[in-house]
Amino acid sequence: MVPLMAATLLTVVASQLPKLGDSLTDVAAVIPFYVLFLVVMAFLGKAIARLFRLDAAAWRAIVFTGATRNSLVVLPLALALPDALAVAAVVVVTQTLVEVLGMIAYVRLVPRLLPADQRAEDVPGAH
Repeated sequence: MVPLMAATLLTVVASQLPKLGDSLTDVAAVIPFYVLFLVVMAFLGKAIARLFRLDAAAWRAIVFTGATRNSLVVLPLALALPDALAVAAVVVVTQTLVEVLGMIAYVRLVPRLLPADQRAEDVPGAH
């Protein structure tokens, strides 16, 4: 499944590159907001887990679910916009790329933030 998804994502990215034109700086300007969203969602998920005294598995599920926005769902809408707004589709694809890279980072980092044998309220410094 992962190779198929990667191939699909690469195809979508390749289809949008010609539409980028002079808008590279505009598209690059949104990347920090997407990264910030991923960081905020990790801590918001931790706060929710602490509030409800959830175990590690539930906390991780909240973090991953909250951070994944599935931007490709809106891609058909962005593609339907007039040519003058074609950069919108590129922004959606960029968000997807940041999200995928963020999920890869989450797979590594989230278990370190909350080991499987702890509850969210037991983590030192997690207030």
